[in-house]
Amino acid sequence: QVQLVESGGGLVQPGGSLRLSCAASGSIFSINAMGWYRQAPGKQRELVAAITSGGSTNYADSVKGRFTISRDNAKNTVYLQMNSLKPEDTAVYYCNLVVSTTPWQTGFGSWGQGTQVTVSS
Repeated sequence: QVQLVESGGGLVQPGGSLRLSCAASGSIFSINAMGWYRQAPGKQRELVAAITSGGSTNYADSVKGRFTISRDNAKNTVYLQMNSLKPEDTAVYYCNLVVSTTPWQTGFGSWGQGTQVTVSS
């Protein structure tokens, strides 16, 4: 199994910034795509940003130009730099990834506890 631990959330004023981190550990042969998701109260979990092993990125329209996803392959860690935060960005943020635990087995990691981001004045 692959465990994920998110950190870096908190309370920030509109227009502020936060940087989230997610570290993966466990039985890891290689990590393919990594992504950040968020879930606001009463809403479904949605994909916010993703990054491939080659560094290609994709973002939800609602965060384009404000959020930046990056990864450190040596540390099995993915980051989300969030700038110009808005109240509608308030949610619990989770990461997940497409991981190979052996050369023949690929799947998703186990969801972590998430990290709360609250944008409010």
